Amino acid sequence: MLKNKLYIKTWGCQMNEYDSSKIADIMEKELNCIVTKSVKDANILILNTCSIREKAQEKLFHQLGRWKNFKKDNPNIIIGVGGCVASQEGKNILNRAYYVDIIFGPQTIHKLPMMINNVRKFKKYLIDISFPNIEKFKYFPFTKTKCFSAFVTIIEGCNKYCTYCIVPYTRGKEISRPYQDIILEIKNLSTQGVKEINLLGQNVNAYQYKNDKGQIFNFTDLLIMISKIKDIKRIKFTTSHPKNFDNQLINVYKKIPQLVNFLHLPVQSGSDKILSLMKRRYNIFEYTNIIHKIKNIRPNMQIGSDFIVGFPGETKKDFNETISLILDVDLDMSYSFIYSPRPGTPASKMKDNVDIKEKKERLHLLQYHINQQVKKFSYKMLNTIQTILVEGISPQNNKYFGKTENNRIVFFTSKNNYIGQFINVKIIDCYLYSLYAVFISIVKN
Repeated sequence: MLKNKLYIKTWGCQMNEYDSSKIADIMEKELNCIVTKSVKDANILILNTCSIREKAQEKLFHQLGRWKNFKKDNPNIIIGVGGCVASQEGKNILNRAYYVDIIFGPQTIHKLPMMINNVRKFKKYLIDISFPNIEKFKYFPFTKTKCFSAFVTIIEGCNKYCTYCIVPYTRGKEISRPYQDIILEIKNLSTQGVKEINLLGQNVNAYQYKNDKGQIFNFTDLLIMISKIKDIKRIKFTTSHPKNFDNQLINVYKKIPQLVNFLHLPVQSGSDKILSLMKRRYNIFEYTNIIHKIKNIRPNMQIGSDFIVGFPGETKKDFNETISLILDVDLDMSYSFIYSPRPGTPASKMKDNVDIKEKKERLHLLQYHINQQVKKFSYKMLNTIQTILVEGISPQNNKYFGKTENNRIVFFTSKNNYIGQFINVKIIDCYLYSLYAVFISIVKN
């Protein structure tokens, strides 16, 4: 029997990382695959792609060009392209990379073993970028993990159709996983030592599942169920949409202490005009109102966000409103990007009135203000006692590391091994995105 060695290269969001981990699980179970970190050792090469950034297609073909030589030297190597670019481009990939064997979408990763067997048998490429009704989760084996923090996807796709976003076209419409399956997966992870769960979805707070009795369970219901799993001490989620952040979800912060004091809530722009052009379905008053309500319940809550700079129609006034928003609502660490059109989206047909030089200058200024915010919050933590979940030893500096509730990475030295435990540390030094600390005590359950 052919010995299968699998190499996976992943681009993009945490959902892509999650999908890649599940590909590895499925391939190990179905094809007895061994995952290797060396592309030269593998006979199955999988590229799991993302289409959010500019020139995603060019990045794909550059990578495939590097893999072409492996295929030339060994024709039995299988090359597969998955993820959002695969879903977007489909058969067009073969026009420039004829040596690709398999093209699959985010919803068909469970079919990979069968597709690989058929390619080997019939010596013909296969494409499946369909959107079957979230069936992939039924084929996922239980994850084996040595980590203490884990990701769990709860919803796929998106129904918002923001004018700049390709996701609804590459991942399909919103489909929520059965809550029973999610709870079962998290319970299994907890038996392996996982103490922190990060729920994933393009729009997690749109989660809604109807059971056989017609009962509807929403995101708040799911959070309450997860909070009752004994060994899960922290609950995070990403990404959420302001339109679905209702009062029921806000008020659950009173009931669930496991929910951390950091929330990633993408706003994209501080201008109501631009938000309307983006079809975001809320205005700045509604966005800031959510934040004020949450901070009334959790005064120590820190908020991160996403920003798109230079969207078609954005004036300097619109951009300055974005800067004002960052300062007015005291936003913390955030992601920011220059707008670039995604093929097939409504925004790609809009007149792009901001030249690239101006976009770069605006991005630089926005990131400067965000970094100043991050520094401010980090310096506030100096000489304070923080609780961290120790996740491992950093290969960069050979120090133990973990994360605070507000999503800061903390490094510390210790003669004792506290990996997998919650500990209290005192912050003694800080940098832009990391803190340094000394051990104080173990947190008792």
